Amino acid sequence: MIRELTDFEKRIVDNVRAYGCQINSVFAPDGNEPGFSYSVGFWETANQPEVIVFGLSNDMRRFMINETLRKCRDGLELGDGVVVDGLLEGHSVIARSVHSTKMVPEYFNSAIWYRRHRGAEGVPSAVQLVWPGANDRLFPWDDGCSERVRKLQPPLYEAESG
Repeated sequence: MIRELTDFEKRIVDNVRAYGCQINSVFAPDGNEPGFSYSVGFWETANQPEVIVFGLSNDMRRFMINETLRKCRDGLELGDGVVVDGLLEGHSVIARSVHSTKMVPEYFNSAIWYRRHRGAEGVPSAVQLVWPGANDRLFPWDDGCSERVRKLQPPLYEAESG
């Protein structure tokens, strides 16, 4: 028996069809973890990995994902280390491939659901849009990068340690 889609699931399907993707934003209930936003539908719309971005304001994260989709439609190919300009004024952003151990419901729940709904298994790939510190322009992997910039962007591009 096939169950009827929930209103939320219908909205995902409709948004991917109408706009090319759904953007889900997640906020930590305790405020100790950074908020993040991720795409649903990039693989179907642009044959590209899904996108996730942490730490910035919800509006900025949504803009970055929408603009990345527009750039992908114009020929940008996302992959590890790809520099993406035009997402943050005066700063480049670097796409980093999300490690397979981090492709989990905690970060990509609706994207995983949507793939399953469309007859595929799991999210095959995603990139994390990583931004530098505003003043020092250092990325989380750079020596001297501020702890604040590091804390706001969990390194999904690294394998689980331990």
